[in-house]
Amino acid sequence: MKLHYGFEDLNQIDWASILPILLPFVLVGFLLITVALIDLYKHRDSRENVLMWAIIILFFNTIGSVLYFVMGRKDVNKRALRN
Repeated sequence: MKLHYGFEDLNQIDWASILPILLPFVLVGFLLITVALIDLYKHRDSRENVLMWAIIILFFNTIGSVLYFVMGRKDVNKRALRN
């Protein structure tokens, strides 16, 4: 059993058989990032830390966009009304 793989071993992989498996995950991740950035841009006046959320969405890819949808969509105006 081989424990170490180098770059020359990438030529032996059958990418045509792996691509249909990986493509849906890549597309869903790209879609989540795009929708999160569009939502952040549209509601930038009512969001806190817009730059921080944009960096999190871009650098932490799918997890960053999920975190934005769960935690980052709280409006500043709603929070001000409660206080």
